[in-house]
Amino acid sequence: MRGHDTQQAGMFSYLSPEERVPATHPLRPIRQYVDTALTVLSPQLEQLYARTGRPSIAPEKHLRALLLQVLYSLRSERLLLEALQYNLLFRWFVGLDLDAPVWDVTVFTKNRDRLLAGEVATAFFEQVLAQAKTHHLLFDEHFTVDGTLIEAWAGQKSFKQKTDATPMPLTDDPGNPSVDFRGERRTNATHAATTDPEARLYKKAAGQEAKLCFLGHVLMENRHGLVVNTRLTPATGTAEREAALALLRERPVRQRVTVGGDKNYDTQAFVHDLRALQVTPHVAQHTTNRASAIDGWTTCHLGYTVSQQKRKRVEEIFGWLKTVGLLRKVKLRGVRRVGWLFTFAADVYNLVRMRHLVEAAA
Repeated sequence: MRGHDTQQAGMFSYLSPEERVPATHPLRPIRQYVDTALTVLSPQLEQLYARTGRPSIAPEKHLRALLLQVLYSLRSERLLLEALQYNLLFRWFVGLDLDAPVWDVTVFTKNRDRLLAGEVATAFFEQVLAQAKTHHLLFDEHFTVDGTLIEAWAGQKSFKQKTDATPMPLTDDPGNPSVDFRGERRTNATHAATTDPEARLYKKAAGQEAKLCFLGHVLMENRHGLVVNTRLTPATGTAEREAALALLRERPVRQRVTVGGDKNYDTQAFVHDLRALQVTPHVAQHTTNRASAIDGWTTCHLGYTVSQQKRKRVEEIFGWLKTVGLLRKVKLRGVRRVGWLFTFAADVYNLVRMRHLVEAAA
């Protein structure tokens, strides 16, 4: 018998959002990891707010919402808030009641500087790693370092001479003016992007298009592919090696470790600095352009071959961050803001990776 297409405008519900989310839903373990980390960070978050005045939106709800934006690749905060209006799963994850009003989009803008000043992304990152360590997913032996381009929110037409104050022709389209760069030499020393002055014109390899971008760097643990440290810098030719040394210095060295990398790290100075830090360099050798700084004593060991196999896993991290984590072209400006988002997106990647690893081990 065919059912009737009856519709009801309003109804009472006796099921809470907690009961509506299946026990096997993949967001449940991620929510547990997030709540554990935020509970530890509660005293630090408390210091970011005044003790008097009107109560604001809980920063825990704000961070859970941002995590959903990265996890579900929502390109703007407006789309995130629109989803929070009707998506019961999102409301459950954030901690909003079914009848609770959704915030205004300016909440994200006003609170971004507060979270940035409090180094909340870094503190949250450390708490996620602490949980990974309790599940025996971190080992202080073998690592991989690498960098990737993060395209800035700035167009080529905004890359102008630093002292150029020539106004645009009044007859041109003010929204998309025509600019002729033919015959003009543009470099980071003489030009800067008016949209994002901290972005740099850069390309990683010959034959590629130069773009206004930043460089994002990660230090990866080889056994399980978790990100153990991050850094974002202006794009320069030496930024990858400089950031790699900085990432390694920030980690306490309890024993001699190995660090893998691509051919860009095969320089005499970088290898010398690694050995001074009690780090064995397992970087790929240059075979054509110049003599390699990696000697045969290093490459003859089986561990070097294993490091070369494991180091390719770092590309999975960059692939996830760019296709899912909203980092192919960022909508924030400046090294500090983009760096905050880069670290926070790496947090989300670790949470997803931890869920897979824990379920596989169960």
